[in-house]
Amino acid sequence: MRAPFLLLPLFLLGCADPTSQGATQVKMLDNAFNAPVVRIPVGAGVAFTNAGRTPHNVVPVDPAKWPTIDTSAVAPGERRAYALDSAGVYEFYCSYHGTKDGFGMAGAVVVGDAEYTGSKRGRLAPVAQASGTVRRVPSQHPTIQGAVDAAAPGDLILIALGEYREEVTVTTPSLVIRGLDRNATIIDGEFVRPNGFNVLADGVAIENLTVRNATLNGVFWTGVTGYRGRFLTAYNNGDYGIYAFDSKDGLLEESYASGSPDAGFYIGQCHPCNAVIRRVISEHNAVGYSGTNAGGDLYIEQSIWRFNRGGLVPNTLDTELYPPQRSTVIRDNLIHDNNSRTAPGRGLSPLAWGNGVVLGGGRDNVVERNVIVGHAGHGVMIAPLADASFWPAKGNVVRGNWIVASGRADIAIGGPMSEGNRVEAQETDVRTAPASLGFASRRGGVGGEENDLTPTLALAMRIGRLRGVEYPDWRTQPVPPAQPSMPDPETAPASPAHEVFASVRGELDQNVRPALADSIFTAARVAPMGRVSMRLARIQSYLPVTPKGLVLAALLVFVQLVLLAQQRRRGQGAASRRALRVIVALGAAWVGLSVVVATLFSGI
Repeated sequence: MRAPFLLLPLFLLGCADPTSQGATQVKMLDNAFNAPVVRIPVGAGVAFTNAGRTPHNVVPVDPAKWPTIDTSAVAPGERRAYALDSAGVYEFYCSYHGTKDGFGMAGAVVVGDAEYTGSKRGRLAPVAQASGTVRRVPSQHPTIQGAVDAAAPGDLILIALGEYREEVTVTTPSLVIRGLDRNATIIDGEFVRPNGFNVLADGVAIENLTVRNATLNGVFWTGVTGYRGRFLTAYNNGDYGIYAFDSKDGLLEESYASGSPDAGFYIGQCHPCNAVIRRVISEHNAVGYSGTNAGGDLYIEQSIWRFNRGGLVPNTLDTELYPPQRSTVIRDNLIHDNNSRTAPGRGLSPLAWGNGVVLGGGRDNVVERNVIVGHAGHGVMIAPLADASFWPAKGNVVRGNWIVASGRADIAIGGPMSEGNRVEAQETDVRTAPASLGFASRRGGVGGEENDLTPTLALAMRIGRLRGVEYPDWRTQPVPPAQPSMPDPETAPASPAHEVFASVRGELDQNVRPALADSIFTAARVAPMGRVSMRLARIQSYLPVTPKGLVLAALLVFVQLVLLAQQRRRGQGAASRRALRVIVALGAAWVGLSVVVATLFSGI
């Protein structure tokens, strides 16, 4: 998840569904802006949040363009937001760690359809075909950045085996940047440079190499149309592994990410995204996949998500544009054992701990034909999220999955106001919360209108437990094993990332059941939570605390109080008092059981 969010107290969660378009967040880290360049519509917001450990500030390069802006220090954890009402390029820098001419900690907000050159060469048009020119590193160009700066659209940059200690910023479109050995062509940030690759141009493909030890992201596309990442390994980077933000028409495949304190793979702030993630492995991250406000022809399939703190988390937040998150398809994946205590973490991303798939405040998503095994909380959890606004989860569909060995429930719908969600028939006999979801699906019907407040309560408890938590250091996570390299990288044709989604659309929805290994079930045979916790959770699923149930309980108490008052006027009332005590006791036990179960499953 890109930014912390606060869960409102339960008595505030009935507020109206918002229409806000959100704001783009720019994180201030030590010492870089992430993202350094963002694009927003006219009139939208941009929020600067200091997620680092030292003070930073935001100073306009041209103060006349900006609204009144506070250039004083932004303390760690502080946030400042501005609305930009005119199209244009708004450049800025941190006066403590950058310069007015764009060196160091500097960036830009591009508003509306304004042209942003991004480099002295100016903005070049992307091309659909390779140029035929090959630029070799280091035999022709000593550095990758030097080859990128010298290249023309459509060129192929071939990088020999070796360690390259640099950050590569790409402003020339339609380049293909390829290593000659995925495991031995290494871009090393040495824990001092922000990104391995920072791609600001359309149509750029990056292939067959490893990116490690960047303080922010391994491979990062931002504000582009057309991107492709293949045969990439990204490990032990300080935010995300492989990351596409405010970008569309993309493909991430045959890649690996680990050791990220936020997400191994991330696609955010796009609709429609027109993007595919397939045949990737994400493990030992805070979250395997995170997608804030992303969807619309977005497919995540045929991949392995394991040993993260949490699995896949499409989510809605106001800290990015285009909420709510919607229309993502998650299918044919192997999702197992996302209960890690040794993976790194940062901010509130560890809130997803112990869950396979979390649809947080999302709408019209489909989770189908996945194998989901061994999660301490839920195999699939649908729940609202609250940021500046409250975002219910609506219209999501869960069907045809193979879900076993979940702690609280295989499928849960958390409330309030989670409406129109559908739990259809699954491949296994699932446990659900509320239990009525499972009854309906086993009869061939659809469950989903009732929603349980327990997951929301557990999430609120988790937020309270985050204070002062220290996670394992992302810098010291295990080095991953060697990954399969791209066939014939020396001679394989170069193909710019042009009309990427159209080129793979016909290959989607192949209905490929994930391969199963005995080791998965060895782990799953051990209950992820204790037997007592699981039994209490099973009982509570049959007695869910729902918004309708709370209203009925309150109405019952009110009616009993009215009867008691009438009987007292007649000098009676002993029987009504006893009935009222019984009703109150049963209600307290009912709510108390939900609180106990939420507490048991609120660990992080």
